[in-house]
Amino acid sequence: MNVATLLRRAPAPPLAAEGAARVATWRLSPRLLLHRLASGLALVFLVLPVAFLLATSFKSRDEVLSGYFFPLAPTWLNWRSLLSVAPLHLNLLNSLLVALLALFITLAIAVPAVYAVVKLRHGQRLAGWLLSSYLSPPVVALLPLFFVWRQAGLTNSYLGLALVDGLSNVPVAFWLLRGFFKQVPLALDEAAWLEGVGPWKTLWRVNLPLIWPGLTATAIICLILSYNEFLFASVLNSRPDLRTITVAISLFEGERVVNFGQMAAASLLGIAPVYALALWFQKHLIGGLGAAATLEHTRRQP
Repeated sequence: MNVATLLRRAPAPPLAAEGAARVATWRLSPRLLLHRLASGLALVFLVLPVAFLLATSFKSRDEVLSGYFFPLAPTWLNWRSLLSVAPLHLNLLNSLLVALLALFITLAIAVPAVYAVVKLRHGQRLAGWLLSSYLSPPVVALLPLFFVWRQAGLTNSYLGLALVDGLSNVPVAFWLLRGFFKQVPLALDEAAWLEGVGPWKTLWRVNLPLIWPGLTATAIICLILSYNEFLFASVLNSRPDLRTITVAISLFEGERVVNFGQMAAASLLGIAPVYALALWFQKHLIGGLGAAATLEHTRRQP
C-alpha cells in the first residue's frame, strides 16, 4: 500500500471536519437563515424610530417639512437651544424621582400580595379584580383622583404623582410576579414553616432570592411605565419645577408651529436614561433568567 492510499484513508483533522460540518449546516439550514432574517427585520423595526429622531434632531425646520430622512445640512442649533428653552435636566430628575418612588410603592404592595395568593392561598379573587381595574382607561379616574388628591394636599408633589403611578402599576407587577412565584416549589415554604419561620421571613429569605431575576425584570418594566407616564403627570403637577420629562417634551408643540427638531432632541435626551438602564441590567438578567429556567427544568424532572 503506497503513501497516497494511506493519505486518502486517513481521517480528516478535527478542525477541518468541524469547519466542513459548519459549512454544510449553514448551507442546509433554511431555518437558521429565516431566524437571522427575522432578527434583522426586528432590529431594523426597533432601531428605525430612534434613528429617525436622531436625524430629525439635526434638521432645520425647513428640512423637517421637506420629508427627507437624512439631514441635507446638519445643524447643532436644536441641541444648543434645548436647555435654554426648557430645564430638561430638572425634568429628567423629576421623572426619575417619581419613577423610583412609584416603583417602591408598586413592589411593596405587589410582592406580599402575590405571595399571599400563590403560597398562602388567600385572596384568590384578588387577581381578577386587579386585572379588571387595569383594563379600564386611566382617563376615567382622572377627574375623581384630581379632586381627591387636591383635598388631601397631594397635588403638585412628588408623592402624589408617585402614588398614582405606583398603584396603577400594581396589576402589572402582580401578574408578572405570579408566574415566578409559582416556579418556587411549595415544599421549600412548608419546610421553612415547619422550622418555625414566619411568612414574612419565608418570603424574604426563601422566595425572593429564587425569584430575583423575575423581580428585577418586573422592577425595570414598572420603572419604565412610571417614567413614561404622561396623563396624570400633566394634570396633577402643574408647577413648572415639578414637570416630568414627558410633559416637558409636549410643551415644544406651540400654538401654531411645532418645533420638531427640538422635540426630537428632547425625546432623545428623555429616552437616554431608559436605554442606559436596560443595557446595564441586561447583563444581570441573562444569567439570572438562565438560572430560573434551570430551576424550573430541575423541578419538573421526576
